[in-house]
Amino acid sequence: MKRLLLSLTAVGMLAGLAIAPVVAAAASAIVEQAKDACVVGEQADGYLGFVPGSDATDELRREVRDINQQRKAIYADLARRNGVSTSVTAALTAEKLMRQASSGQCIRDQTGNWREV
Repeated sequence: MKRLLLSLTAVGMLAGLAIAPVVAAAASAIVEQAKDACVVGEQADGYLGFVPGSDATDELRREVRDINQQRKAIYADLARRNGVSTSVTAALTAEKLMRQASSGQCIRDQTGNWREV
């Protein structure tokens, strides 16, 4: 149990300090515009998602898919290095990314509800 807590602490620190900027920097201009328009938002699982009722172009869908694949690889690498699951790593990073969301952007919380920040 103590080892798990130490691993989670390490992942949390890395997620907050090293991974969140890398993950956030991966977003393209089209994704940033979609985030500002509440078409795309950060989710509690660490991945980008589409806000229900939003209209997303094929190009935007491809960009989001590519970014989410990059995130998955980053999370898997960090999780492997820290001996925790990918989902734990992704969720810890998601907390930081959702806190960094700009006013007017949408996020999907742990209960699955979308809301504007």
